[in-house]
Amino acid sequence: MTKIPFLFRKTKTVRNLQAYMDTTFSEVLHTTLNPDGPGAIRIHLIPPKKEEDALNPSIAIINGTDIVPVNFTWAVILAELIRETNVYDGKEIGEADIQSILDRTAESVKKILPILSRKKIVEDISTIFTTIEQIAYREEVTEDVHYMSIGDYAPFMQAPHRMDLMVSAMTRNGKWHCNQKCVHCYAAGQALSDEAELSTEEWKEILDRCRNAGIPQVTFTGGEPTMREDLFELISHARWFISRLNTNGIRLTPEYCRKLHEAELDSVQVTFYSVDPEVHNKLVGAERYEETLAGIRNALAEGLSVSINTPLCTLNRDYEKTLSSLHDMGVIYVTCSGLITTGSALGQESEALQLSSEELEEILRRAVAYCHANGMEIAFTSPGWLREEVFEELNIPSPSCGACLSNMAITPGGNVVPCQSWLSDRPLGNMLTDEWKEIWNSGTCKERREFSAQLTGDCPLRRYC
Repeated sequence: MTKIPFLFRKTKTVRNLQAYMDTTFSEVLHTTLNPDGPGAIRIHLIPPKKEEDALNPSIAIINGTDIVPVNFTWAVILAELIRETNVYDGKEIGEADIQSILDRTAESVKKILPILSRKKIVEDISTIFTTIEQIAYREEVTEDVHYMSIGDYAPFMQAPHRMDLMVSAMTRNGKWHCNQKCVHCYAAGQALSDEAELSTEEWKEILDRCRNAGIPQVTFTGGEPTMREDLFELISHARWFISRLNTNGIRLTPEYCRKLHEAELDSVQVTFYSVDPEVHNKLVGAERYEETLAGIRNALAEGLSVSINTPLCTLNRDYEKTLSSLHDMGVIYVTCSGLITTGSALGQESEALQLSSEELEEILRRAVAYCHANGMEIAFTSPGWLREEVFEELNIPSPSCGACLSNMAITPGGNVVPCQSWLSDRPLGNMLTDEWKEIWNSGTCKERREFSAQLTGDCPLRRYC
């Protein structure tokens, strides 16, 4: 529930407005603009957390990334715009339909907020629409938008913005259950990554519970999630969310990519270690270079949104060469990282391949220069490895730990953990058997969230070598 702002308390529509707010702002609203792309825009409107927070802004999350506070009037307009757009769910929207959506939105808002003139409402709708497009497409934003950091937003959050679903276990029936055996695998050897996998219906129930909790984004990961034959069904069930697939790319045949597209997957991230076949195969523990390379090409050819992640170590320090090859294939989005020192990465073989902070900085500087010169977008995802000044100088985002804040994870058996690398034998709860509020508000989860909200850049799992 939310309280009616003072401005509207003396109007004769107060009862209707209260009823509207009680229903509309009791759940996360969502829509997708231009779903077939290119340039799809996902909007999630998240209401204030509690009744006493009513005068705090609602939050619009654009494409699962940008957090934008919206005032009461804009929240109502955006809510109605979402409702009217969703009438066309699954249908192609033409120019006449767009105008109809805008007209009906204006009519609805006028009934809800009669104190506003229709002219003002129409102007605000246009402004909101333009601003969202500018934010999503990384254009110059003409309105005075006050972004909110996730650290500032933490006290009002009801759930993380992303849940990583580890739908595939590392072992099945006591046998290795991945088509690679990566030297740096963070999940291998950790108890919760070897749990018996949940059924299709159990994962669908978890997706429903994630939606009810107000989590706008999910990532299908593992293990290797493409080892599940029901993956398309699960992705299709997750169409309300912003959905991503993390994969090694081996099974991304043209037919597989077509099915991912049909299931309405938003993006796919492929782990690719090096353009050098010998280096890539050594690090993934299998002769899979050609299949992974073909998978990347197939995903691009299908029109999927593709990003490539490269964990950096001493064997693939020639990252710029890999970036050049990816650029030639048409890849725009890339990420790189240090090694996550859990699972197999705690072993001697992995530890011997770790780069120092100084080496990582040198590689990253060259990589950023190449990407900026060649129209590619790059991000470094390992918190605590490099000095904050480096990211400021390179003008790229500074990573920070998001455990129990921006992201959490669910293990193959349904247990909730702070992040997908944090696979200890002490989960925060179980998504199928425990109430979400109890998990989110537990002492351990709150303690971890408070640490992450400081945005210090430190990763509690990192071992300094």
